[in-house]
Amino acid sequence: MRIHTGDSVLVISGKDKGKTGTVLRVLDDRLVVSDVNMRTRHVRKTAQGPGQRLRYEASIAASNVMILDPKTKKPTRIGVRTDEKGRKVRIAKVSGEAIVAGKVTPKKGPKAAPLKTKEQAEKAPEGEKVAGPQRKPFWKRLSFGAEAVQEGEEPKGQVTDHSVPEPTRIPESFSHSRGS
Repeated sequence: MRIHTGDSVLVISGKDKGKTGTVLRVLDDRLVVSDVNMRTRHVRKTAQGPGQRLRYEASIAASNVMILDPKTKKPTRIGVRTDEKGRKVRIAKVSGEAIVAGKVTPKKGPKAAPLKTKEQAEKAPEGEKVAGPQRKPFWKRLSFGAEAVQEGEEPKGQVTDHSVPEPTRIPESFSHSRGS
């Protein structure tokens, strides 16, 4: 395929006929073009974030677009020539101008904050807030035995018994004969 990422293209057929955009991604015989063939994905709310509607570009067939001539800004076919160094160069058939692919910058949308590593968290300034609240056990939040936890001792009146309980049945009392 002679269309590359970063090319400016015009949609020549389909529901988005007449729209122009830059090629974001090239697939086998399909293209993803910016602001063309927009779809909506509904994302359910989670504990980490609210529900939302994400709009994204779906791919379209490569035969439904034509590249725009860099000189005249009109749709053109693409030809290939070799330059003096032996490299293949794409040219516009209408004007003969060389076609150079532009650079694609990814869209900046609502994204999750990147997770910090331990080293980055330690180097962070002390005035900076932490991403989330520190999780505490429920009994600490209820202030159940809070003083004892802070002091590091057991609550008074509570003795831990680590002894083994007495067996209720003694093995000698078992009868092993049938029918008795």
